[in-house]
Amino acid sequence: MVVKTMQNEGPTFIIRFNNAEGIEPGKTKIRFKDVDVGIVKTAEVSSDRKQVVLTAKLVKDADDYLVSDSRFWVVRPHISGGNVSGLSTLLSGAYIGVDVGKSTKRQSEFTGLEVPPVLTDNLPGRQFVLHSSEMGSLDVGAAVTFRRIPVGQVVAYSLDPDGKNVTLKIFINAPYDRFVNDNTKFWHSSGFDLALDANGIRLESQSLASLIQGGLSFQTPVGFPSSSPSEKDHTFTLYLNREQAMRLPDQETHSYTVYFKDSLRGLSLGAPVDIHGIIVGEVVGIGIEYSKVDAAFLFPVEINIYPDRIRSRARGDQIPTASSDSENRILTEKLVDAGMRAQLRTSSLLTGQLYISLDFYHNVHKEFVNWKHSPPTIPTIDGDLGAIQESLGSILRKIDKMPLNQLSTELLAAAQQLTHTLKDTDGLIERIDTEVTPEVRSTLMEAHAALSSADKVLQEQSPLQFDLREALKQVTKSAKAIGDLADYLDRHPDSLIRGKAQSNAPKVGADR
Repeated sequence: MVVKTMQNEGPTFIIRFNNAEGIEPGKTKIRFKDVDVGIVKTAEVSSDRKQVVLTAKLVKDADDYLVSDSRFWVVRPHISGGNVSGLSTLLSGAYIGVDVGKSTKRQSEFTGLEVPPVLTDNLPGRQFVLHSSEMGSLDVGAAVTFRRIPVGQVVAYSLDPDGKNVTLKIFINAPYDRFVNDNTKFWHSSGFDLALDANGIRLESQSLASLIQGGLSFQTPVGFPSSSPSEKDHTFTLYLNREQAMRLPDQETHSYTVYFKDSLRGLSLGAPVDIHGIIVGEVVGIGIEYSKVDAAFLFPVEINIYPDRIRSRARGDQIPTASSDSENRILTEKLVDAGMRAQLRTSSLLTGQLYISLDFYHNVHKEFVNWKHSPPTIPTIDGDLGAIQESLGSILRKIDKMPLNQLSTELLAAAQQLTHTLKDTDGLIERIDTEVTPEVRSTLMEAHAALSSADKVLQEQSPLQFDLREALKQVTKSAKAIGDLADYLDRHPDSLIRGKAQSNAPKVGADR
């Protein structure tokens, strides 16, 4: 019976975990595809007190499970993004899951996984490798979408040995894995994508699970030649956003250095370099130098210019090109001689972000490109922000020189005098209202009565009007008689001495 019992027992092995939460010796099962294949016998703390050492035993038929690439993990209730797993353990308790490896090398000690892996060995599809500068909000199980359709997930991630990048492994389910080729671009699709352009504000977002847990998207840029699907474990670059991923690669790069007198606060790596709003380069370096000649600090900014971006927007054959370093040197000198200068400008007053503008200016001092410097130096011009700050500083200095204390004293005295004047004015108005106004009212009433009397006198049927008309008639007759007399005397002046002739005298006024 002893021999038979020993023959029916499976192998014993050791698993190490950081903690033994939910593990009960003699009760916690080991399961493979939800089938019990072993049990935990004992649980002890390691000698260095950093881990928990579990001794477990498998059933006899599971002897070949203990190979070098087998994986073990504790299954507990877990909520991640939109996925919920391990709910059955709420009643049955935690258990240890196992993923049997394909190696033939036997092993009896394992280090358990703290995060349950995504099992894809028996799923149709392919696994790919992504390299990124940061992890972002991604986690194991994060969705991978293609045209917003979930087609895969993140199965693992690790930090590179040099600590500079992160390596992720993703699994794309069939038949969507055929859309991944060597020209495919991957990018982070977590969170929101807010853009402000000529069409207004545009806000894009992925699914709720991607917002919470993070996610990836992929697509092949338009214009790239079609190719066959990529092989398993092909390596790709993971970009931070869709704009960077879909940007055409810059085949040709020209590096230059610019020195600004303005403050570089707000200028960051990756800031655009443009010509009249067309982005033709970017900032790739910001440094500091000390000049022994001037005994001052200098702040070099290194920029990259991509001629391909200029050629891609060229219409006709009017854009000058340079196919060699000597031709590029001649072209750059011509542009600088024509007034091309680099200038710092503000891209947003709200955020204070700066960018570099290459533009042509008239009436500037003649300058040259310093080809001895590495990279060559392009001349600059003071930015608008610096001029504004200088003007504001000049205004503030003038304000500072003003005798504000004396002005404030004089203004206070003027205000007091004005107060007294207003009080006197109020008294005058009150006196006018109480004394002058009644007299004026009485005078106006008397004037009204006089005008009424005059109106009655001047009426057409009034006696005064009749007498006045009769008097005017008498005056008219008298004036006529005097006219006749003057006429007679003009003809007979001797009548003033001799008198009026009786016989031949005209009958002057006989009708009167």
